[in-house]
Amino acid sequence: MSKFLPFKCNLETFIDELKSKTQTNLTQVTKLLTQENKTFVNFVKPLELQEEKLEHFFTPLSHLNAINNSEQTQKVYTQALPIITEYSTKLSQNLDIYNAFKTIQQKEAETLNYEQKRVIKLNIQNFELSGAHLDAKTKARLQEINIRKSELANQFSQNLLDATNAYEYIITDEKDVEGLPESEKESAKVKVNSEAREGTLGYEEDGKVKYKFTLQMPSYIAYMTYGPNRAIREELYRAYVSRAPENATIIDELLALRQEMSELLGFQNYAEYSLASKMAKSTDSVLNFLNSLLDNSLTQANKELTQLQNIAPQELKSHDAAYYSEILKKEQYAIDEEEYRPYFEQRNVVNGMFDFLEKLFGISFKAVNEKLWHEKAYAYDVYEKENLKARVYFDLEARESKRGGAWMHNWQSHATNEKADVQLASAFIVCNFPPSSTSQPSLLRHDDVVTLFHETGHTIHHILSEVKENEVSGVNGVEWDAVEYPSQFLENFAYEPKVLKLFAQHHKTGEILPDAMIKKLVKSKNFLSAMGMLRQLEFSLFDFKLHTKAYKAEEVQELLNTLRKKTALIKPPKYNKFQNGFAHIFAGGYAAGYYSYKWAEVLSADTFYAVADEGIFNSKTAQKYLEIILHNGGAKSMQELYIELMGREADTKQLLRLNGIK
Repeated sequence: MSKFLPFKCNLETFIDELKSKTQTNLTQVTKLLTQENKTFVNFVKPLELQEEKLEHFFTPLSHLNAINNSEQTQKVYTQALPIITEYSTKLSQNLDIYNAFKTIQQKEAETLNYEQKRVIKLNIQNFELSGAHLDAKTKARLQEINIRKSELANQFSQNLLDATNAYEYIITDEKDVEGLPESEKESAKVKVNSEAREGTLGYEEDGKVKYKFTLQMPSYIAYMTYGPNRAIREELYRAYVSRAPENATIIDELLALRQEMSELLGFQNYAEYSLASKMAKSTDSVLNFLNSLLDNSLTQANKELTQLQNIAPQELKSHDAAYYSEILKKEQYAIDEEEYRPYFEQRNVVNGMFDFLEKLFGISFKAVNEKLWHEKAYAYDVYEKENLKARVYFDLEARESKRGGAWMHNWQSHATNEKADVQLASAFIVCNFPPSSTSQPSLLRHDDVVTLFHETGHTIHHILSEVKENEVSGVNGVEWDAVEYPSQFLENFAYEPKVLKLFAQHHKTGEILPDAMIKKLVKSKNFLSAMGMLRQLEFSLFDFKLHTKAYKAEEVQELLNTLRKKTALIKPPKYNKFQNGFAHIFAGGYAAGYYSYKWAEVLSADTFYAVADEGIFNSKTAQKYLEIILHNGGAKSMQELYIELMGREADTKQLLRLNGIK
């Protein structure tokens, strides 16, 4: 059994090493192709393993660029992208490899197991979606497009990070921070003299305390939710929704390249190309699905807006929504988000989540003493039935050098090598929770708790795999519109009372979150849920329709404006250029696939209620979920695995039930 890889990345030598490794791999491919009698064992397996090893080498760089971003990581990552993209394109367009896979598929049809068949099937599909069967001129153009797309996606992400970090708003009038929770005010204070003793004197200048608010999520959300000064809320909102205007030209070029690529590969548009490897099989099925949810949610969403408008002294604007939502939430449920935060200290939540996973699935976590990329990062080894299974790295607190949002990044995949030795899996969980300090622990909002459960759902999907072929192990090989299923399934338990009691413990007194507060939290779960549904459907419809034809320049904004006539009950201002910050589809993997969140949520809601209705910890469905969904990773289609789990197709009504929409 191989050990976990040490986390290391030598930025000085990375490019030379990458060039060497990719060239060695290409030489190895040439050698493998010279074999006369190609089989899964002597051809496919070596190809799988060399790609896995290259991923082991490249992942630390991409991880560092996201969580410890610097001029050096940007420079090296930018130089690496064309190299890795050119290499990948050469392989994915190699007609000889494609033909070898097709020959092996036919020749060994009776002897290959289902994992091996899935590897070959997906590879053939990927070759065809990469244009391996096309002429040399077309393949050369596709390679140019792939390289340029990767460069543009990287630049989009970097522009967004730079714009986020460049902005700050200083407040000196105490009236403008009245109503903010003390913890948020403490975090916002500007320390004017680093040598002054801790306390008020260290933050005063000319008798005034300065407060700094930024576009980093914890800071931005804090003022938008609690900030009493409407003009400041609008200023922060304006800065947030108009970030990185230079991304508009990147969007135009990316959309043009995606359309050109799709046509070269024989598709009418990028949406069709995207669906070729997903569960949903037609553009109409996706649009009908989204529009059905929209129609079912509109009546309730309008009622929610009326409730919100009734408590506001003036016409609601976009920068008012979070502020008055918090007031309405307190009014309807007597719930104050800040009252809960002392019960959600970061480490307590993480440890309680571990207890929950042990009770649900029989997996346990043991801390690892390993020096990592940042003092706030830490690692755990994961055991299933006392057998070492995987390693997980946590980096959960916000900082300027870290990309915004939350994600899971897989590193090693569970697999066997040529000698049948087992390689264990590993993954990173990254979030942007409120930072801790010597005087203040990291106290989470309940939304943060849900986020942690969500990313952990992705993680256990990857690391608990028992598949022997790395290309279909864990999250590898899973259809994109099913990838969010395990994450959404797990996040639903963050509202369950018996789960909350495992970790919701006051960080000072040790008191467990009182039953009355738990009841209020559960009742508030679907607060303004229909309006929230409309917002997600706006993102999904915008993304999907944007990729159904060649939109460009002002047409992009016109499409969004048209959709918002139905989805945006509060009309956004003209300066809202949401698309310039939509990293999911312009810098991530969700292009023509953002609908996947809702598509997968149908599966997750259905499974969640099956487990919850069985009592959670004694659930037979939970054990079947571990054995069928988590252990199998991408080795079978999720449609096949889901029917094996539930004995039927998913019930879409459970999604509306989960969101409290009638």
